[in-house]
Amino acid sequence: MPLSPAQRDLVDRLKTNPDMGLTTDEVTARREESGQFNVVKPPIDCPPTVCCLLPCIKHIPSMKAFRALQPDEAEVLRNGTWIRYDVTSLVVGDIIRMEEGDVVPADCVVLDLTVNVHNRGAPELLVDVRGITAEEKPRSAKRIPRKDPDTNLETLVVQPVQLYWGGTVVQGGCIAVVTAIGSDCFVSTLIATGKFPPPSNILLNLPVNATVLGGGAGVSGTLSGDDNGDDDIGVSLVQAQRQQEPMVRETV
Repeated sequence: MPLSPAQRDLVDRLKTNPDMGLTTDEVTARREESGQFNVVKPPIDCPPTVCCLLPCIKHIPSMKAFRALQPDEAEVLRNGTWIRYDVTSLVVGDIIRMEEGDVVPADCVVLDLTVNVHNRGAPELLVDVRGITAEEKPRSAKRIPRKDPDTNLETLVVQPVQLYWGGTVVQGGCIAVVTAIGSDCFVSTLIATGKFPPPSNILLNLPVNATVLGGGAGVSGTLSGDDNGDDDIGVSLVQAQRQQEPMVRETV
């Protein structure tokens, strides 16, 4: 698949292969290194026995909002084969595929658009992230012309839009690379800092040209490449700065 400079840089730093995905051994090694599965803890994290005794907990607004976002399965490329796994099995660097109606299973960046019997090659990907960021409009990714820096030839690449755990694909389909799982997901940061669910667009209050912090293995730092000039075209990575206040982002 054709990738923009920023997408190639991200894929390289995550040490993954968009065409083959990760191997079983690589997944095992990354899970051992991270020490976690792709599990996002709810706003009120209590043992099942307590939740059964106190059913009112499930009706607290933040818990109701959380339940509405939870993904179940993910289609992931492992050892060159697409297969469906429970979302908890995902690791940073996994290549995943989503289509209309799917819930985004982890924080990820779009690499390509897909064609299937449902979307029939919709020219635009739309993902509803209102439950995470309170953005009014769905996030959008289209194919745009970009000049290849190596060949100086113009090619079509897909806008590398950042998606978040819990978003819903409302149009089209895509292939994306996982950038954060579990406690490193953006929604986990919101829950940990008491900002979930956000009452208004939380991204409007973040500094525009901040340095990216956190983001799981290999994602911290700066994405290179001149992929866009605004939030609608490019990678928008939002992560937490652990131990400090509170979130920063960068768009490339």
